[in-house]
Amino acid sequence: MLNITKPMHFGTFVWDDAKIPKGPVWVRIDLGRQLLSVFRAGHEIGSTVILYGANRKPSPTGRFTILQKKPEYYSHTYDAPMPYMLRLTDDGVAIHGANVRKGWATHGCIGVPLDFARLLFAATNKGDVVVIVPA
Repeated sequence: MLNITKPMHFGTFVWDDAKIPKGPVWVRIDLGRQLLSVFRAGHEIGSTVILYGANRKPSPTGRFTILQKKPEYYSHTYDAPMPYMLRLTDDGVAIHGANVRKGWATHGCIGVPLDFARLLFAATNKGDVVVIVPA
């Protein structure tokens, strides 16, 4: 587990993959705790507070794989940039960089701080597993 020494807040994250061996990467998203954790070779390498879907457009739960990666993506449906996009569903739900603030939500996507999104994008591959746990 990561050595997280202080409470996490909106917009903050911890990332430490030093001395962690190469290996499979998977992502766990806990909607109830609003946390995303990244694991490589069984070791947690990153964690951040997230935004997720509001009541009218909730984030899906279950097991997904990364279907597509695009460093610069723009959603025409929501007229919004989605940097470092990792698509999880055919209907457009993705993990992407966002302005993570208290009280904000998404249209079903998982929003993470931009610098964290950049690290996550570099650490993952198409086909990697993402598990979203319900609140």
